[in-house]
Amino acid sequence: MEELGGLLLPLVFLVILYVLLIRPQQKRRKEHQRMVQEVSVGDDIVTIGGLHGRILALGDDTMDIAVDADEDVVMRYERSSLGRIVADEPADESADE
Repeated sequence: MEELGGLLLPLVFLVILYVLLIRPQQKRRKEHQRMVQEVSVGDDIVTIGGLHGRILALGDDTMDIAVDADEDVVMRYERSSLGRIVADEPADESADE
């Protein structure tokens, strides 16, 4: 019976470690992979390095990003460097009143 008690504490510790650290990280990784696959040409994005731009072309592992309004400056980044997609936010209607 003592052996069972000796194994209980490490098992509880592993379960807590899984719930608090491993599982949330796996969830974030899956969400990032889904976002990278769902990004499309014309989306406004921000890279993990903080670069803001609009996607002009997508390759299997790369994306071409226009970083100015005239699309004169185009940079090629890995798709995995996508930080977030900037959602078109509706204008605040209360500001007009």
